[in-house]
Amino acid sequence: MITSTIIFLEFLLLAYSCQAFSPLSPQPHSVVNQVQSFQPLQADINESYEDDEEISDIDSPPADDYIVNVGELEDDDSGVGVEDDGEPPAWAVSQQRIQELRKQYRRHDNDTGSPEYQVAGMTERIAYLTKHLQAHPKDFSTRRGLVALVNKRRRLLNYLSSEDVERYKSLVDSLGVRHRAPGRVEIREEKYSRFPKQKAVKKHLLKKK
Repeated sequence: MITSTIIFLEFLLLAYSCQAFSPLSPQPHSVVNQVQSFQPLQADINESYEDDEEISDIDSPPADDYIVNVGELEDDDSGVGVEDDGEPPAWAVSQQRIQELRKQYRRHDNDTGSPEYQVAGMTERIAYLTKHLQAHPKDFSTRRGLVALVNKRRRLLNYLSSEDVERYKSLVDSLGVRHRAPGRVEIREEKYSRFPKQKAVKKHLLKKK
């Protein structure tokens, strides 16, 4: 009897000890109190957001200041390609001049490769690059292109002079190009005839056979 009573008491102590160390589940009324405590903070945050929106609306410009009609952008092309002084830029004038010269010296309406057509455009291009180099003497890449363009024009004029001398002379005179047509290849006697002849070898220096 005593033994069974002791065992029952130990069982009760073990049960109470397990209940003391077990995690307590939150009560419903405590959860409700916690939710109510956070609600005023959320209300303050919402009020601050509304204040910020009102401030931004005050600082933002009215809608009429930046709205542009479609026709205003399309029609405002009057100042394109015009410098501050009201005159077109030099490169635009040069391109227009090139088109006029090509149209003037072409052989027919569909001509795009004749020597006259090419030389006329190259001459105006060379004049424009020469003025550019006078203003910018250290532009070495443009200087290299100018030299290549002058050499190409010279080869075209050489070809035209060999094909048709009259057309060559009229083109050079009208454009004012300084060019000397290459002459025919001289034979040996003609090439060295302007030099004095070699002196006669003395007899005592001749090798005896």
